[in-house]
Amino acid sequence: MSYLLVPVIFFGLIIFFASFFMVKQETAAVIERFGKYQSVRHSGLQLKIPIIDQIAKRLNLRIQQLDVIIDTKTLDNVFIKMKVSVQYQVIRTQVADAYYRLENPDGQITSFVFDVVRAEVPKLKLDDVFVRKDDVAIAVKGELQEAMNSYGYDIVKALVTDIDPDEQVKHAMNRINAAEREKTAAEYESEAQRIRIVAVAKAEAESKKLQGQGIADQRREIAKGLEESVKMLNSVNIGSHEASALIVVTQHYDTLHSIGANNRSNLVLLPNSPTAASQMLNDMMIAMTSASKLEESDKGKYPPPPKDHTHG
Repeated sequence: MSYLLVPVIFFGLIIFFASFFMVKQETAAVIERFGKYQSVRHSGLQLKIPIIDQIAKRLNLRIQQLDVIIDTKTLDNVFIKMKVSVQYQVIRTQVADAYYRLENPDGQITSFVFDVVRAEVPKLKLDDVFVRKDDVAIAVKGELQEAMNSYGYDIVKALVTDIDPDEQVKHAMNRINAAEREKTAAEYESEAQRIRIVAVAKAEAESKKLQGQGIADQRREIAKGLEESVKMLNSVNIGSHEASALIVVTQHYDTLHSIGANNRSNLVLLPNSPTAASQMLNDMMIAMTSASKLEESDKGKYPPPPKDHTHG
Protein backbone atom coordinates (compact mmCIF):
# COMPACT_ATOMS: atom_id res chain seq x y z
CA MET A 1 0.00 0.00 0.00
CA SER A 2 2.78 2.38 0.88
CA TYR A 3 4.28 1.91 -2.51
CA LEU A 4 1.02 3.06 -4.10
CA LEU A 5 0.84 6.21 -1.95
CA VAL A 6 4.20 7.51 -3.11
CA PRO A 7 3.12 8.21 -6.70
CA VAL A 8 -0.16 9.69 -5.49
CA ILE A 9 1.61 12.03 -3.07
CA PHE A 10 4.17 13.00 -5.73
CA PHE A 11 1.42 13.71 -8.26
CA GLY A 12 -0.50 15.66 -5.63
CA LEU A 13 2.56 17.84 -4.91
CA ILE A 14 2.98 18.54 -8.59
CA ILE A 15 -0.67 19.58 -8.88
CA PHE A 16 -0.36 21.70 -5.76
CA PHE A 17 2.70 23.61 -6.94
CA ALA A 18 1.24 23.93 -10.45
CA SER A 19 -1.67 25.82 -8.92
CA PHE A 20 0.58 28.76 -8.07
CA PHE A 21 2.35 31.10 -10.45
CA MET A 22 4.10 34.47 -10.18
CA VAL A 23 3.53 37.60 -12.22
CA LYS A 24 6.36 40.16 -12.35
CA GLN A 25 5.99 43.87 -11.68
CA GLU A 26 4.57 45.90 -14.63
CA THR A 27 3.37 42.68 -16.27
CA ALA A 28 -0.13 41.23 -16.74
CA ALA A 29 -1.00 37.57 -17.35
CA VAL A 30 -4.03 36.54 -19.42
CA ILE A 31 -5.63 33.33 -18.05
CA GLU A 32 -7.72 31.00 -20.27
CA ARG A 33 -9.87 28.12 -19.13
CA PHE A 34 -10.33 25.44 -21.75
CA GLY A 35 -9.23 27.99 -24.39
CA LYS A 36 -11.70 30.66 -23.27
CA TYR A 37 -10.73 33.94 -21.64
CA GLN A 38 -11.10 33.63 -17.90
CA SER A 39 -9.25 36.56 -16.19
CA VAL A 40 -6.27 38.90 -16.06
CA ARG A 41 -3.77 38.58 -13.22
CA HIS A 42 -1.36 41.35 -12.20
CA SER A 43 1.93 41.37 -10.30
CA GLY A 44 2.39 39.05 -7.32
CA LEU A 45 1.73 35.41 -6.40
CA GLN A 46 -1.41 34.14 -8.16
CA LEU A 47 -3.52 30.94 -8.03
CA LYS A 48 -5.09 28.97 -10.89
CA ILE A 49 -6.67 25.58 -11.41
CA PRO A 50 -3.99 23.22 -12.67
CA ILE A 51 -4.45 21.68 -16.11
CA ILE A 52 -7.75 23.49 -16.55
CA ASP A 53 -6.43 27.08 -16.42
CA GLN A 54 -3.57 28.11 -18.69
CA ILE A 55 -1.48 31.29 -19.00
CA ALA A 56 -2.25 32.40 -22.55
CA LYS A 57 0.04 35.46 -22.63
CA ARG A 58 2.12 37.71 -20.42
CA LEU A 59 1.84 41.33 -21.56
CA ASN A 60 4.37 44.09 -20.80
CA LEU A 61 2.69 47.10 -19.15
CA ARG A 62 5.73 49.37 -19.37
CA ILE A 63 6.08 52.16 -21.93
CA GLN A 64 7.50 50.80 -25.16
CA GLN A 65 8.93 52.61 -28.17
CA LEU A 66 8.52 51.83 -31.81
CA ASP A 67 10.76 53.59 -34.38
CA VAL A 68 9.20 54.00 -37.82
CA ILE A 69 11.21 55.23 -40.83
CA ILE A 70 9.13 56.66 -43.68
CA ASP A 71 10.19 57.71 -47.18
CA THR A 72 8.09 60.64 -48.32
CA LYS A 73 8.16 63.77 -50.50
CA THR A 74 7.75 67.43 -49.60
CA LEU A 75 5.73 70.13 -51.37
CA ASP A 76 8.86 71.31 -53.24
CA ASN A 77 9.51 67.75 -54.53
CA VAL A 78 12.36 66.86 -52.17
CA PHE A 79 12.52 63.22 -51.06
CA ILE A 80 13.28 62.76 -47.38
CA LYS A 81 13.51 59.99 -44.83
CA MET A 82 11.67 60.78 -41.63
CA LYS A 83 12.08 58.83 -38.41
CA VAL A 84 9.07 58.89 -36.07
CA SER A 85 9.37 57.39 -32.60
CA VAL A 86 6.05 56.31 -31.05
CA GLN A 87 5.90 55.62 -27.31
CA TYR A 88 2.94 53.46 -26.26
CA GLN A 89 1.77 51.12 -23.49
CA VAL A 90 -1.00 48.65 -22.73
CA ILE A 91 -3.89 50.18 -20.78
CA ARG A 92 -4.08 48.28 -17.45
CA THR A 93 -7.86 48.04 -17.51
CA GLN A 94 -7.94 46.79 -21.13
CA VAL A 95 -5.33 44.04 -21.12
CA ALA A 96 -7.77 41.52 -22.61
CA ASP A 97 -8.61 43.87 -25.51
CA ALA A 98 -4.89 44.46 -26.16
CA TYR A 99 -4.30 40.70 -26.40
CA TYR A 100 -7.42 39.45 -28.18
CA ARG A 101 -8.37 42.33 -30.47
CA LEU A 102 -4.99 43.22 -31.94
CA GLU A 103 -2.63 40.52 -33.14
CA ASN A 104 0.26 42.76 -34.30
CA PRO A 105 0.28 46.16 -32.51
CA ASP A 106 3.64 47.22 -33.99
CA GLY A 107 2.42 46.65 -37.52
CA GLN A 108 -0.83 48.50 -36.83
CA ILE A 109 0.99 51.50 -35.34
CA THR A 110 3.43 51.54 -38.27
CA SER A 111 0.57 51.63 -40.77
CA PHE A 112 -1.08 54.59 -39.04
CA VAL A 113 2.23 56.48 -38.86
CA PHE A 114 2.83 55.95 -42.58
CA ASP A 115 -0.68 57.14 -43.39
CA VAL A 116 -0.47 60.32 -41.30
CA VAL A 117 3.08 61.34 -42.30
CA ARG A 118 2.46 60.83 -46.00
CA ALA A 119 -0.68 62.95 -45.70
CA GLU A 120 0.94 65.83 -43.75
CA VAL A 121 4.50 66.18 -45.12
CA PRO A 122 3.54 66.68 -48.80
CA LYS A 123 1.72 69.85 -47.69
CA LEU A 124 4.96 71.43 -46.45
CA LYS A 125 8.15 72.66 -48.07
CA LEU A 126 11.45 71.23 -46.92
CA ASP A 127 12.33 74.16 -44.66
CA ASP A 128 8.84 74.07 -43.14
CA VAL A 129 9.20 70.36 -42.38
CA PHE A 130 12.13 71.15 -40.08
CA VAL A 131 10.31 74.08 -38.49
CA ARG A 132 6.95 72.35 -38.08
CA LYS A 133 8.05 68.82 -37.24
CA ASP A 134 6.24 69.13 -33.91
CA ASP A 135 2.98 69.70 -35.79
CA VAL A 136 3.57 66.46 -37.69
CA ALA A 137 4.25 64.63 -34.42
CA ILE A 138 1.04 66.02 -32.87
CA ALA A 139 -0.95 64.88 -35.91
CA VAL A 140 0.54 61.37 -35.64
CA LYS A 141 -0.24 61.16 -31.93
CA GLY A 142 -3.81 62.38 -32.40
CA GLU A 143 -4.54 59.87 -35.16
CA LEU A 144 -2.96 56.97 -33.28
CA GLN A 145 -4.60 57.87 -29.97
CA GLU A 146 -8.05 57.76 -31.52
CA ALA A 147 -7.45 54.47 -33.33
CA MET A 148 -5.45 52.51 -30.73
CA ASN A 149 -7.50 53.30 -27.59
CA SER A 150 -10.24 50.92 -28.70
CA TYR A 151 -7.63 48.15 -28.95
CA GLY A 152 -6.38 48.68 -25.40
CA TYR A 153 -3.27 50.73 -26.21
CA ASP A 154 -2.45 54.23 -25.00
CA ILE A 155 -0.21 56.46 -27.15
CA VAL A 156 2.02 58.31 -24.70
CA LYS A 157 3.98 60.44 -27.17
CA ALA A 158 4.98 60.68 -30.82
CA LEU A 159 8.29 62.33 -31.74
CA VAL A 160 9.87 63.20 -35.08
CA THR A 161 13.44 62.29 -34.16
CA ASP A 162 15.17 62.59 -37.54
CA ILE A 163 14.65 64.26 -40.92
CA ASP A 164 17.16 63.17 -43.54
CA PRO A 165 16.90 64.75 -47.03
CA ASP A 166 18.63 63.35 -50.08
CA GLU A 167 22.43 63.73 -50.04
CA GLN A 168 22.50 66.16 -52.97
CA VAL A 169 19.83 68.29 -51.30
CA LYS A 170 21.90 68.47 -48.12
CA HIS A 171 24.96 69.60 -50.10
CA ALA A 172 22.86 72.27 -51.82
CA MET A 173 21.47 73.48 -48.49
CA ASN A 174 24.99 73.68 -47.07
CA ARG A 175 26.15 75.70 -50.08
CA ILE A 176 23.19 78.09 -49.71
CA ASN A 177 23.93 78.49 -46.02
CA ALA A 178 27.62 79.09 -46.70
CA ALA A 179 26.79 81.66 -49.40
CA GLU A 180 24.44 83.51 -47.05
CA ARG A 181 27.10 83.61 -44.34
CA GLU A 182 29.74 84.82 -46.82
CA LYS A 183 27.34 87.55 -47.98
CA THR A 184 26.74 88.65 -44.39
CA ALA A 185 30.48 88.60 -43.67
CA ALA A 186 31.16 90.69 -46.79
CA GLU A 187 28.52 93.23 -45.73
CA TYR A 188 30.04 93.52 -42.26
CA GLU A 189 33.53 93.79 -43.75
CA SER A 190 32.41 96.53 -46.17
CA GLU A 191 30.77 98.43 -43.34
CA ALA A 192 33.93 98.15 -41.25
CA GLN A 193 36.02 99.35 -44.20
CA ARG A 194 33.67 102.31 -44.69
CA ILE A 195 33.92 103.20 -41.02
CA ARG A 196 37.73 103.02 -41.22
CA ILE A 197 37.80 105.26 -44.31
CA VAL A 198 35.47 107.80 -42.68
CA ALA A 199 37.54 107.76 -39.50
CA VAL A 200 40.76 108.28 -41.46
CA ALA A 201 39.17 111.10 -43.47
CA LYS A 202 37.92 112.78 -40.29
CA ALA A 203 41.33 112.42 -38.68
CA GLU A 204 43.05 113.81 -41.77
CA ALA A 205 40.59 116.74 -41.93
CA GLU A 206 41.18 117.47 -38.27
CA SER A 207 44.92 117.22 -38.84
CA LYS A 208 44.75 119.62 -41.80
CA LYS A 209 42.64 122.01 -39.75
CA LEU A 210 45.10 121.99 -36.87
CA GLN A 211 48.01 122.26 -39.30
CA GLY A 212 46.39 125.30 -40.96
CA GLN A 213 45.82 126.91 -37.60
CA GLY A 214 49.45 126.25 -36.71
CA ILE A 215 50.69 127.79 -39.96
CA ALA A 216 48.42 130.80 -39.48
CA ASP A 217 49.69 131.30 -35.95
CA GLN A 218 53.27 130.88 -37.14
CA ARG A 219 52.85 133.48 -39.89
CA ARG A 220 51.13 135.83 -37.47
CA GLU A 221 54.09 135.62 -35.10
CA ILE A 222 56.53 136.04 -37.99
CA ALA A 223 54.67 139.16 -39.09
CA LYS A 224 54.86 140.54 -35.55
CA GLY A 225 58.59 139.79 -35.45
CA LEU A 226 59.15 141.48 -38.81
CA GLU A 227 57.22 144.53 -37.65
CA GLU A 228 59.36 144.79 -34.53
CA SER A 229 62.53 144.31 -36.60
CA VAL A 230 61.56 147.08 -39.02
CA LYS A 231 60.79 149.44 -36.15
CA MET A 232 64.14 148.66 -34.54
CA LEU A 233 66.03 149.31 -37.79
CA ASN A 234 64.09 152.53 -38.36
CA SER A 235 65.23 153.71 -34.95
CA VAL A 236 68.85 153.63 -36.19
CA ASN A 237 68.04 155.62 -39.37
CA ILE A 238 67.62 152.64 -41.73
CA GLY A 239 64.73 153.10 -44.16
CA SER A 240 61.81 150.74 -44.45
CA HIS A 241 62.89 149.42 -47.87
CA GLU A 242 66.46 148.76 -46.74
CA ALA A 243 65.19 147.15 -43.54
CA SER A 244 62.81 144.85 -45.46
CA ALA A 245 65.56 143.83 -47.86
CA LEU A 246 67.94 143.14 -44.98
CA ILE A 247 65.36 140.97 -43.23
CA VAL A 248 64.71 139.00 -46.43
CA VAL A 249 68.42 138.34 -46.89
CA THR A 250 68.71 137.24 -43.28
CA GLN A 251 65.78 134.82 -43.76
CA HIS A 252 67.42 133.53 -46.92
CA TYR A 253 70.53 132.52 -45.01
CA ASP A 254 68.42 131.08 -42.20
CA THR A 255 66.66 128.91 -44.77
CA LEU A 256 70.01 127.65 -46.13
CA HIS A 257 71.10 126.85 -42.59
CA SER A 258 67.90 124.86 -41.88
CA ILE A 259 68.20 122.88 -45.12
CA GLY A 260 71.82 122.00 -44.42
CA ALA A 261 71.08 120.94 -40.84
CA ASN A 262 68.37 118.43 -41.95
CA ASN A 263 69.99 115.13 -42.98
CA ARG A 264 66.78 114.02 -44.79
CA SER A 265 66.71 116.95 -47.22
CA ASN A 266 66.70 116.36 -50.96
CA LEU A 267 68.96 118.17 -53.41
CA VAL A 268 68.08 121.89 -53.46
CA LEU A 269 69.90 124.39 -55.75
CA LEU A 270 69.95 127.97 -54.37
CA PRO A 271 72.33 130.91 -55.03
CA ASN A 272 74.91 130.88 -52.23
CA SER A 273 77.86 133.02 -53.41
CA PRO A 274 78.77 136.37 -51.68
CA THR A 275 77.67 138.32 -54.73
CA ALA A 276 74.36 136.48 -54.78
CA ALA A 277 73.33 138.12 -51.51
CA SER A 278 74.13 141.65 -52.73
CA GLN A 279 72.43 140.93 -56.06
CA MET A 280 69.34 139.70 -54.22
CA LEU A 281 69.36 142.85 -52.07
CA ASN A 282 69.70 145.12 -55.12
CA ASP A 283 66.88 143.30 -56.93
CA MET A 284 64.61 143.66 -53.93
CA MET A 285 65.41 147.38 -53.58
CA ILE A 286 64.64 147.98 -57.27
CA ALA A 287 61.40 146.01 -57.01
CA MET A 288 60.28 147.91 -53.91
CA THR A 289 61.16 151.29 -55.44
CA SER A 290 59.24 150.44 -58.61
CA ALA A 291 56.25 149.38 -56.54
CA SER A 292 56.30 152.67 -54.61
CA LYS A 293 56.48 154.79 -57.80
CA LEU A 294 53.65 152.79 -59.34
CA GLU A 295 51.51 153.35 -56.28
CA GLU A 296 52.14 157.13 -56.35
CA SER A 297 51.30 157.38 -60.05
CA ASP A 298 48.02 155.52 -59.48
CA LYS A 299 47.07 158.01 -56.78
CA GLY A 300 47.66 160.92 -59.23
CA LYS A 301 45.46 159.37 -61.90
CA TYR A 302 42.51 158.83 -59.60
CA PRO A 303 42.08 161.87 -57.33
CA PRO A 304 39.84 161.50 -54.32
CA PRO A 305 36.17 162.43 -54.84
CA PRO A 306 35.10 166.01 -53.84
CA LYS A 307 33.58 166.47 -50.47
CA ASP A 308 29.90 167.13 -50.29
CA HIS A 309 29.26 170.56 -48.61
CA THR A 310 25.49 170.42 -48.86
CA HIS A 311 23.65 170.72 -45.63
CA GLY A 312 20.41 169.15 -44.82
